[in-house]
Amino acid sequence: NKASITGIINTLKSNATVENRDYVVGVPAIYMSHVAEALPQNVAVAAQNCYKVGKGAFTGETSADMIKDINCNWVILGHSERRHVFNESDELIADKVDYALNTGLKVVYCIGEKLEERESNKMVDVLSRQMQSIIGKVSSEKWADVVIA
Repeated sequence: NKASITGIINTLKSNATVENRDYVVGVPAIYMSHVAEALPQNVAVAAQNCYKVGKGAFTGETSADMIKDINCNWVILGHSERRHVFNESDELIADKVDYALNTGLKVVYCIGEKLEERESNKMVDVLSRQMQSIIGKVSSEKWADVVIA
């Protein structure tokens, strides 16, 4: 809710003060513009998702162009909830990464395994598969715009 968002804004205003650091906060789409206007210039706002294309019948999705329209330059893609609750495949997430980067957004690319994958020693295979899915989509000059989380 907006009260919680205001608390986070105030915390960032008083604590995001170390020089030569990049501060990025992921915000629900409905609050992105509000947060971007309220935060100091040294704190960037990231969308928590975007779709793989800019136009079409994708009700409820946010495009990279929409994110850029409100002066936000980051998006979080591949988060565990998107992978496991919404069943987003590595291929779909890779397409989202490709589209976001080619639209001029920077990407926080989330990788990670489920607990049962970790317990069955499949962690390296899962992380490797997730990374491999974007390797062909990210050009050498675009890797500077990707953060692996």
